Amino acid sequence: MRFYDRESELKVLRDTAELSRTRSQFTVIMGRRRIGKTTLMLKAFEDTKSVYLFISRKSEGVLCADLQNAIRGSGIDIPGRLETFGDLLRALMIHSAAEPITVMIDEFQNLTHVNPSIYGDIQEVWDLMRDRARINLVVSGSVHSMMVRIFEDSREPLFQRCTRKLDVSPFGTDVLKRILSDHNPGYANRDLLTLYMLTGGVPQYVEVLMDSGAVDSEAMLRTALSPGSVFLREGDDLMVAEFGKDNKVYLSVLQLIASGIGSRARIEDILKVSAGEYLKRLDEEYGFVARDLPMITGDRRLGRWRVTDMYLSFYFRYIQPNQSFVEAGRTDLLERAVRADIESYEGRVLERYLTQRIREEWEYTAVGGYWNRKGDVEIDIVVVDDIARTVRMVEVKRNPDKLDMGDLRRKADTLEPLIRGYDVELTGMSMDDM
Repeated sequence: MRFYDRESELKVLRDTAELSRTRSQFTVIMGRRRIGKTTLMLKAFEDTKSVYLFISRKSEGVLCADLQNAIRGSGIDIPGRLETFGDLLRALMIHSAAEPITVMIDEFQNLTHVNPSIYGDIQEVWDLMRDRARINLVVSGSVHSMMVRIFEDSREPLFQRCTRKLDVSPFGTDVLKRILSDHNPGYANRDLLTLYMLTGGVPQYVEVLMDSGAVDSEAMLRTALSPGSVFLREGDDLMVAEFGKDNKVYLSVLQLIASGIGSRARIEDILKVSAGEYLKRLDEEYGFVARDLPMITGDRRLGRWRVTDMYLSFYFRYIQPNQSFVEAGRTDLLERAVRADIESYEGRVLERYLTQRIREEWEYTAVGGYWNRKGDVEIDIVVVDDIARTVRMVEVKRNPDKLDMGDLRRKADTLEPLIRGYDVELTGMSMDDM
């Protein structure tokens, strides 16, 4: 699959490389696994004097020997044999004083497993030499919790050392449309919905499907659920990377939320454990979940948890609960389980897709859903623009024939005392609006 999008990220990185010709720059690229951080770096600096270094979990001496070979292979002469990462960085910064260079370090958090004291060595070298060097240092990492700790924890040596932080997000809906159109010009909207459901716009998941010729809904599901598919193991790999192998409670919390259980009280009742700390870490430290409040009222007592990542939502709804089928090689049974429930799930996915599209295209100050305590009033999407003094309420149905604007009006009327002075617009959206 060819390179798509990332124009703003490319501009930031290329502008940073230009700035580094007179003053050293230190950029941190963050984003979940498979989001395309490596591809982005290599694309941004393809016409720049640069070296790409991958951090594998080896002894420091062996790793430095490997990295030195990579540096020499990039046409940069580093004399002698350097045994420590700090010495390696010092040599690169000395070289950059005479010739500006970009140094890309991938899977930076793996240095923790090589030698945790390396971060202190990097701090020392950077603080001492950055004003005399002309290095464009760009580091990336796929374990979110570790990267946050390394650069945002005030107790860590590299706290506030980076000059720029770049967060890489999944592709937006417009890019997904463009990619699918390039591979399947006559695609149906359900094909687009399935692509969003399985990948959430994560580039490497999209690439797996497109490069395998899975360009329609049926083929995408078959490919994702086939033996050996990356979709069957990626969720577990992500969990082990972030939480280690002692991750049972985290997995259980995510599975419950993905199944539609969004209340902390219900989660705790089922698991028989206090879930507050787990939810807090999943939200604030890992970004795997978020807590939604009803629009207009913002009633915190009615908060609902959701899995933020579309792939993980699919994984924890279908694949993780049916691991026995996967382990037994009976992916046919897994596929049957998915297909038996998929139509119901697609309705929720469509709401997520249209909410994202609205965030990308409409003017607003807040977007979300509305529900009341009794459970008799629920509005799929509410779009508030406090500047224009407008409220747009949206009902979502897969089939446009099932949209009931009269029922939406009844629900809107219950909120009338809370939105006086705002112009209210009622809208129905379906798969036709993708």
